[in-house]
Amino acid sequence: MVLAAVGDVMLGRSVGVRLEAEGAGVAFASVRDILAGADIAVANLESAIGVTGAPAPKAYTFRAPPIAVEALALAGIDLVSLANNHSLDFGPESLAETRALLAEAGILSPGAGPNRAAAHAPATIEREGLTIAFLAYVTVPVERGGYDPSTWAARGDTPGVAWLDIPKMAEEIAAARRDADLVVVLLHFGMEWEPEPSAAQREQARAAIDAGATLVIGSHPHVLQPLEAYGGGLIAYSLGNFVFDGFWDPANDSAILLVELTAAGVAGYELVPVTIVDGIPTLAAATESGP
Repeated sequence: MVLAAVGDVMLGRSVGVRLEAEGAGVAFASVRDILAGADIAVANLESAIGVTGAPAPKAYTFRAPPIAVEALALAGIDLVSLANNHSLDFGPESLAETRALLAEAGILSPGAGPNRAAAHAPATIEREGLTIAFLAYVTVPVERGGYDPSTWAARGDTPGVAWLDIPKMAEEIAAARRDADLVVVLLHFGMEWEPEPSAAQREQARAAIDAGATLVIGSHPHVLQPLEAYGGGLIAYSLGNFVFDGFWDPANDSAILLVELTAAGVAGYELVPVTIVDGIPTLAAATESGP
């Protein structure tokens, strides 16, 4: 069973304008065959989707038009993480609209929800005889300008995101593992523009593997960070940007991570290089792979 994973997907701003002008297929045209050809494809959705809500008082607020959901579906994306610092850019009403639009398209969206239980609940996919549970968490610093995304943490019946707490994450991974063959954890963490994972990233990602996860997929730094084989699992500390305008090198160097999964765990992987041009991913040349 092959899982394809990519980093930050932001379908607003100039990409959103192109979607509405050129059609839903434009954003992933160059990479669609790879993503749709995998058994499961996952991404970090770095924007709200829809038309509702008002922007939060923060430096960057991203919202994509509703056609963005069709773009994701056409690309074969099965699941997007909403555990990040942009899911509530336009407030709880916008989060609810985003989740509803994704659900209508059959796209799962762990990591945020109308209450804590929903935000922290695993999303489950069955493929090739394997049941895979996906959990998503976010922990990022206070943004430039002073906005603190940790205030978005879902609590009780309050809408929000699944904020990362290592002991709680470990409990939730162990619980998900009891009902699934494999657990995949998506983490939105680390420092922007840093090419190497921080000590905190290593601690958090390794804790997920120690708790029973097979694969950790990271995002937020906007640049690629290394892969690490650890504890019988695989950690991709950051897959960088994937669909995102307004950036410069090295943030326009990206990749698709293809992971072969079996009941025993990770059987192999391949990194397919991608270059982002005007916010949209285009295939590069060489690949990196491992056992």
